[in-house]
Amino acid sequence: MSDSGDNFQAETKYHRDRMSEGKRKWSSPPPLYKEYPDSEKVKLPPAIPPSDMSLYESIKKRKSIRSFKDEPLSREYFSYLLWASTGICRFQGSYPYRTVPSAGALYPIETYVVVNNVGGIAEGVYHYSVKSHELETLKTGDFGASAARAALDQEMCAEAAVVFIWTAMFERSRHKYGQRAYRYIYLDAGHIGENLALAASSLGLGCCHIGAIYDDEANNIVNVDGTEESVIYMAVVGLAD
Repeated sequence: MSDSGDNFQAETKYHRDRMSEGKRKWSSPPPLYKEYPDSEKVKLPPAIPPSDMSLYESIKKRKSIRSFKDEPLSREYFSYLLWASTGICRFQGSYPYRTVPSAGALYPIETYVVVNNVGGIAEGVYHYSVKSHELETLKTGDFGASAARAALDQEMCAEAAVVFIWTAMFERSRHKYGQRAYRYIYLDAGHIGENLALAASSLGLGCCHIGAIYDDEANNIVNVDGTEESVIYMAVVGLAD
């Protein structure tokens, strides 16, 4: 087995005397948003926090939950989780900033969801449109079992109300940071995952994060190529059993 991880860590180090790589190509930056213009849109309620739990309590109560009730997650809670994890929280001039930090404010992570049991939303696979705070329908039907298989056969993906699937659009960061971008991309995904965990905790919901995935199987669920865009992280949310 090659030492690819060790090699990557060594080859992407910054050195004070060698900082030529990674200059941004300002002439043609990739789009900041991925969009599915021909998809059926699902409107979401305003992202209003339905809980007054303090940050301290949310952190204190956060834990990984892998067993869920067979009850629907409310549309309002679902909307809040999407916004809290990666939604737009403010504008600086005309530039939108989100609820999580991102290296260079490039936001390479895209959010997809497998809806198993959310009130008023059909089972299926959706893309979260950050810009418009709505869902874009990719396909309808029961994909919980597929998500479970892709997550090394973890059945909680079929039992939870919703599965979050995060992909990276590598060129969004790579065009500025070169190979160093991959370090930042995984950090960005971690920021989003933690926001989701704390938001779920504040609502009294169960949440568990998943790093163990069969990459290509996960990519097939959300119809990405695994090269320019690939699944890197997942999580489940539902009513704790």
